[in-house]
Amino acid sequence: MATVLTSFVPLLLLLSIYSSFWKSFSSDETVKTFIFRVDSQSKPSIFPTHYHWYSSEFAEPTRILHTYNTVFHGFSAYLTENHAALISNHPSVLAVFEDRRRELHTTRSPQFLGLRNQHGLWSDSDYGSDVIIGVFDTGVWPERRSFLDTNLGPVPARWKGVCQIGARFVAKNCNRKLIGARFFSKGHEAAAGPGGPIAGINQTIEFMSPRDADGHGTHTASTAAGRHAFRASMGGYAAGIAKGVAPKARLAVYKVCWKNSGCFDSDILAAFDAAVNDGVDVISISVGGGDGISTPYYLDPIAIGAYGAVSQGVFVSSSAGNDGPNIMSVTNLAPWLVTVGAGTIDRNFPADVILSDGRRLNGVSLYSGVQLKGKMYPVVYPGKSGELSASLCMENSLDPNVVKGKIVICDRGSNPRVAKGMVVKEAGGVGMILANGASNGEGLVGDAHLLPACALGSDEGDAVKKYVSSAPNPTATIDVKGTVIGIKPAPVVASFSARGPNGLNPEILKPDLIAPGVNILAAWTDAVGPTGLDSDPRKAEFNILSGTSMACPHVSGAAALLKSAHPDWSPAAIRSAMMTTASITDNTNRPMIDEATGKRSTPYNFGAGHLNLNRAMDPGLIYDITNSDYETFLCAIGYNPKLVQVVTRSPVACPMKKPLPENLNYPSIAALFSTTSRGPSSKTFIRTVTNVGQANTVYVAKIAAPRGVTMTVKPMKLVFTPAVKKISFFVTITADSKHLVLDDAGAVFGSLTWTDGNNTHVVRSPIVVTQLDPL
Repeated sequence: MATVLTSFVPLLLLLSIYSSFWKSFSSDETVKTFIFRVDSQSKPSIFPTHYHWYSSEFAEPTRILHTYNTVFHGFSAYLTENHAALISNHPSVLAVFEDRRRELHTTRSPQFLGLRNQHGLWSDSDYGSDVIIGVFDTGVWPERRSFLDTNLGPVPARWKGVCQIGARFVAKNCNRKLIGARFFSKGHEAAAGPGGPIAGINQTIEFMSPRDADGHGTHTASTAAGRHAFRASMGGYAAGIAKGVAPKARLAVYKVCWKNSGCFDSDILAAFDAAVNDGVDVISISVGGGDGISTPYYLDPIAIGAYGAVSQGVFVSSSAGNDGPNIMSVTNLAPWLVTVGAGTIDRNFPADVILSDGRRLNGVSLYSGVQLKGKMYPVVYPGKSGELSASLCMENSLDPNVVKGKIVICDRGSNPRVAKGMVVKEAGGVGMILANGASNGEGLVGDAHLLPACALGSDEGDAVKKYVSSAPNPTATIDVKGTVIGIKPAPVVASFSARGPNGLNPEILKPDLIAPGVNILAAWTDAVGPTGLDSDPRKAEFNILSGTSMACPHVSGAAALLKSAHPDWSPAAIRSAMMTTASITDNTNRPMIDEATGKRSTPYNFGAGHLNLNRAMDPGLIYDITNSDYETFLCAIGYNPKLVQVVTRSPVACPMKKPLPENLNYPSIAALFSTTSRGPSSKTFIRTVTNVGQANTVYVAKIAAPRGVTMTVKPMKLVFTPAVKKISFFVTITADSKHLVLDDAGAVFGSLTWTDGNNTHVVRSPIVVTQLDPL
């Protein structure tokens, strides 16, 4: 009896506080969704579950949206700010953060990664048939050929997930390929409020189910693991066989993003919780902040959810973001996340703008309707008058009397590229020239416009505007050329791909690597046309999209193949294999270039390089990282034990001597030097490699020191035997701040490469040296 009474003591002591919770709620106050990180060990024993505890002590059951138990301990609830503040004072609450909206980072690509039928990694891994990929996105259109289960074996016995039914989605929509599907809408619905944009409201097609109304999720899922689909194309473009990177891998879809409404942290965290409990091996999340703000890990539910997954052996691949070529624009920065930028492939969709003076301005287009067939039309630039909305071809900005029967020049930016074409068409225009500004440079992506259109780079865009302003009667036509393969050079770092350095911890190089992300053909929803506009009446089984959203699932599929071939590898080992074998040259054997500048690219743009799956299968050495290593890293960046626990779920005792964050066993090295240092200064880094190749092997270091920097490695030779599988080494970097000649991003770059005797294995790590002003 004494035990029971003791259990009630904390409740009795806190009654006065909790009674004020309910008083704090007023219908006049703004209510929001908050996520609460709770110390799970503090649950009083009288409560049978954490949900009972949360709904009794913290919030009314009707206001609790999600409870989290697997990757995160806590709950999300729809409350007033006063109510949330009161809960934050509870001794068991470790952290509180407001729900945040995230944005999506929106058939030859597998071959471009080095995959061929019946050879290499596809053959060795049986196309990943025993691996489960969880895709966090806008859902799936399950009827597509990419999700057929023909000739697939039974669903892996460890699978514990479900096929959640809902609007136009029934149990039979799942099969041995699409083995699970869930949707998470509570955070979204709370943010939308009564009459919000869901379930067909506000003239937007949406489904309260895993069914995809947007198309993005169907595209990313089939990119990662779509089955072979013959005679695939988008309106005749990119015709051939469409297939994902891991064609036999199983798919589990977690719908966390909603059309025109984004993705909310509370729902994403619930998906992480479910996916890990369901038994996925890989999580693919093409979602990020997109607000230019680097959020600390303990306030970032994606980072926290991903840590919970990675700590339990699940590989998590994320998109780097599409805010390039701006410096420090990369998102998804946590070192346990694999952060993927975008590169081009050797396929393009060229189109020309032909001016009446004979000039041809080269661009791209995916328009598949009736062509202009060489007929010249008057060209007009609405921005000539200085009106910004007209120059951008914003909705209702064009005067039909001015543009009817003409080709209209529209500046890129502000509204979707395809929406500009619709505005021109509705105003009576016969075609559109989409002109990049200086911020977009020469980076081009194709779009399935509703009228003849051609996208031009910044230089060509300026040229056509100059022509219009100077010619007495400017005319032009648009010549669309279809699909061209064998493009050189490729890959090229896409201009939109987000760039380093890491805005949170520059000691960790981000992005990690790049993968195909420009003009990628993959499956599409039947709910909307290829432009994604509600007004687009066309239907397409496949669509061509660009973005780091498209690059991320390439790495997710690659991880599935590697996991299938090496089931004992950790997520960090898989990432290491990808990074240390990545390519830094293009298909002309020259250094990769940056699409935005036309100049040589750097690790701030491509990380370790471009994914090369054939080499990743047998990397020779790996840089592994344990959960304890990540905990030490969090201590090293100044997190106290409570903040570390917010991320890791378990109490952590930080070392008495503060560790160095740069000594996390990452497959890259970033050396930061103070701008105020006098004379040469040095930093020493420690790394540990594990031999995953032949037992008796000797590796020798090859140093490519950054310009103006000296590097030493000790030892220079690593001798592995059956008894010696792990060896640590030290890298010392010496730089004189006064004599460093930094590039435009404020850094110089080099590399450290370990090679075995016959160069069968080449294990390369990028080296970045930069200067920082002291805090």
